Amino acid sequence: MLPIALTQALAQTLSSVTQDDLTFKTATPISGGDINQAYKLTFLTQTTDRTYFIKLNRADRLSMFEAEAAGLTQIAQTQTIHVPVPICSGVHENYAYLVLEYCPIVSLTDRTRHELGRKLAELHLVSGSTAFGWQQSNTIGSTPQPNPWTTNWAEFWQVSRIGYQLELARQKGGKFQYGDRLLENIPKLLQNHSPKPSLVHGDLWGGNAGALATGEPVIFDPAVYWGDREVDLAMTELFGGFGPVFYQGYESVYPIEPGCAKRKSLYNLYHILNHYNLFGGSYGSQADRMMADLLD
Repeated sequence: MLPIALTQALAQTLSSVTQDDLTFKTATPISGGDINQAYKLTFLTQTTDRTYFIKLNRADRLSMFEAEAAGLTQIAQTQTIHVPVPICSGVHENYAYLVLEYCPIVSLTDRTRHELGRKLAELHLVSGSTAFGWQQSNTIGSTPQPNPWTTNWAEFWQVSRIGYQLELARQKGGKFQYGDRLLENIPKLLQNHSPKPSLVHGDLWGGNAGALATGEPVIFDPAVYWGDREVDLAMTELFGGFGPVFYQGYESVYPIEPGCAKRKSLYNLYHILNHYNLFGGSYGSQADRMMADLLD
């Protein structure tokens, strides 16, 4: 149950942002996330109801929400694939919040998976940076994700992705038999691969994509940066996959380069290390196995 003071504060803020007089009506919890609380909020106006999606976390997590809003805005500005439009963010007492457009999501079908592939390829084709990184740090889950501008992709992945996650893991007591060797070998593993910077979602697994009732694909909960487009393609296979029609749709717009299948394990290692840092457990041994395979 949301505190009454918070719902009243949100009604005031949204009334100011939307230039309409909103009165709080209902808050329906939405499950599925591990990091934030989420609700569907409905407000009354003089003529109709307005519905929004809200994420809540501790007050000190506001910068996480602000970075997410910036990433969603940047994807939306490409006019390629639908994302929930950010409405506002802020802090009320102990809560940080992010209010977004409410997108009633339905499951993907073969047709919408194909269209999702096409739209993602269109996003990846957008030009806008000559370097890898982003204008600010953001988060992957709740883990800080540094995005310093780097002109060399192998260096970016070595230092700001795998190296950063390995250091976080060591601080938590994690020990990886192959960590140092793998880190040293990243330039070799990525040699002769010179991707152009693409705006990537950054956390594109099956739980962060769906479709509207109209059939329009939607992606959400991003960890945006300019990177190798293959990081998104790799993660689509990590937790269940999007099915062959998704990749057919993608390649109809932007053909996948040779060697992508070999690189995907290196890219997905980042997410497995992050899951270890977030949740512990068997993700540590899974990461070590992946590193051993990459060095084989």
